[in-house]
Amino acid sequence: AAAMIGGLFIYNHKGEVLISRVYRDDIGRNAVDAFRVNVIHARQQVRSPVTNIARTSFFHVKRSNIWLAAVTKQNVNAAMVFEFLYKMCDVMAAYFGKISEENIKNNFVLIYELLDEILDFGYPQNSETGALKTFITQQGIKSQTKEEQSQITSQVTGQIGWRREGIKYRRNELFLDVLESVNLLMSPQVCPSPGQVLSAHVSGRVVMKSYLSGMPECKFGMNDKIVIEKQGKGTADETSKSGKQSIAIDDCTFHQCVRLSKFDSERSISFIPPDGEFELMRYRTTKDIILPFRVIPLVREVGRTKLEVKVVIKSNFKPSLLAQKIEVRIPTPLNTSGVQVICMKGKAKYKASENAIVWKIKRMAGMKESQISAEIELLPTNDKKKWARPPISMNFEVPFAPSGLKVRYLKVFEPKLNYSDHDVIKWVRYIGRSGIYETRC
Repeated sequence: AAAMIGGLFIYNHKGEVLISRVYRDDIGRNAVDAFRVNVIHARQQVRSPVTNIARTSFFHVKRSNIWLAAVTKQNVNAAMVFEFLYKMCDVMAAYFGKISEENIKNNFVLIYELLDEILDFGYPQNSETGALKTFITQQGIKSQTKEEQSQITSQVTGQIGWRREGIKYRRNELFLDVLESVNLLMSPQVCPSPGQVLSAHVSGRVVMKSYLSGMPECKFGMNDKIVIEKQGKGTADETSKSGKQSIAIDDCTFHQCVRLSKFDSERSISFIPPDGEFELMRYRTTKDIILPFRVIPLVREVGRTKLEVKVVIKSNFKPSLLAQKIEVRIPTPLNTSGVQVICMKGKAKYKASENAIVWKIKRMAGMKESQISAEIELLPTNDKKKWARPPISMNFEVPFAPSGLKVRYLKVFEPKLNYSDHDVIKWVRYIGRSGIYETRC
């Protein structure tokens, strides 16, 4: 069933109602109090985002100290209601910045206007900020000319709700960012065998900023294994020539502008982009991940009062590339009394409050290695339990995609206006960051 929301209430941290909008007559005023009493003022903290009170379902999200609650008596699709609540937060943030009590009170009229537009009789409608801003301006609705009015009508009723007609730019430009976070857990190395990868995955996003005139049709291609095999290009010969050619994507989700039917049948990503910045897709990969760094730790216990630690980091990418913002955190026992650190590159510091040695390196090229040695003095303790040795974690940023994703093409077609794919200036950049990147020692 589609999500039918009976009402939407916004409360402050005291449980006072700031915004109350009822869409269906099966929701009474007592629903407002029920949520306040059972959730906001509950004795124990309510951890579930869905609460059922007297055959009424309350779905809530909290932003700083503001509660947004959607109420319904129907059996609705919960994921859809939360998607709507998150969209509502995004729309409010796009209009007036931080979601705070003061901002909600100052933009009281605007929020009711938005709610009238976004929900119709409890059914979610258009929640694309770019589209909403064409007819709900910051100062409330201004009087329109006939031309503007017809534009708004086509905007509200048209199929492309995320982009208005008649956008014009002097230079047509496209920016594409491939943003990835790489996660790793390595087992400890037991001499002579090195540590094994216990788990590794990359979660990525393709973010696009488009400044294109008219209603352009875009086609985006990447080295997705299925596409390359379909085109018969994945021969062994070619794969060996250029190293790794294609990547296996485990799962992906797209912005609503992408034509899913085309993706299902041809695996091609074609769309009419919203104007400005938007997230084109999210994806996850678990196979053949390029691990930018190897961490090789050695911990030696000298008696009961001393630990010797040596950690080597090796960068595993092209020598022409530079990693930056590198940070290695080496945990120390709770009974540490003093630490002496020697490192050839970067700066290292023992942080007693965090029980860790933090080693920072500004930049490091590919195929290099660096090491740090530390002597840790321990206070004698009566604790018979051995130190659990938490993993060594790492942070960094690299200028490539650890999943191996490459943008093969990004074509733009705009048949009505006189510009072709060659006239569009395109920028692509790759940023790989560490997620949870840990090595056990």
